[in-house]
Amino acid sequence: MTTHAAPPSTVAQALAAAAALGVDRLDAQLLVLHAVDRAPHERAWLLAHDTDAFPASAWPALSERLSRRLAGEPVAYLLGEKEFHGLSLQVDARVLVPRPDTETLVDWALQCLADQPTPRVLDLGTGSGAIALALQHARADARVDAVDASADALAVAEANGRRLGLAVRFRQGDWLDGADGGYALIASNPPYIAAGDPHLPALRHEPPGALVAGADGLDDIRRIVAEAPPHLADGGWLLLEHGHDQAEAVRRLLAARGYAEVQSREDLAGIERCSGGIWRAVK
Repeated sequence: MTTHAAPPSTVAQALAAAAALGVDRLDAQLLVLHAVDRAPHERAWLLAHDTDAFPASAWPALSERLSRRLAGEPVAYLLGEKEFHGLSLQVDARVLVPRPDTETLVDWALQCLADQPTPRVLDLGTGSGAIALALQHARADARVDAVDASADALAVAEANGRRLGLAVRFRQGDWLDGADGGYALIASNPPYIAAGDPHLPALRHEPPGALVAGADGLDDIRRIVAEAPPHLADGGWLLLEHGHDQAEAVRRLLAARGYAEVQSREDLAGIERCSGGIWRAVK
């Protein structure tokens, strides 16, 4: 659904046209900035240059993106990028859009690794590479491995690693199959949405394999919790992102498998977003 209205003549009119279509204000600002080759963080530029001419040649592409946004396509796919933990990641429909909530997992992982020289880290289900690349960027001395079952997702992650100059070692695999041992930390943002969740239609543009995990959303988490111990060093951490209402269930899974110091961490909204524990080889 592209609009056939006359092209806006100024930046302010382009924003007004987006608003008239019903596009969220922030999304409209990001898409207009993209249309005039400005960076996503330059929203103040829009105020200072609202009377600047808006190039007519940019309107057809902007109009198309506005229509796609109205149809529910994530703005990150329309821009082709998403900021995560200070890194600009290229993203498209082959990967889940990195969420700010996942930065909670990265921050916790960095705390766990703070006193460990040259730690070995494994990111399971890496998608765009967000977690692995953020950890490698913050800890240049770490050896970070990342796994994903999707060849398409790995292509995105590897391209991000090359562009950012971060030496994460990417590999195709099904969770821990083929992984070696001795990791100081294993982190994962696995699929955790229940198959019948009413929010799934709103996520229809993102890869379903990165979202859904069985009837209760915990199938992949159960597998990771069960299979991680042989791959962890003594005292190694397993950290998992999960749904807003799954913390208690994930803590029970960790405790039942024998992890120590089982706990959860809250995201910026105060929701228990991540849970984890330490594996002690000698009980």
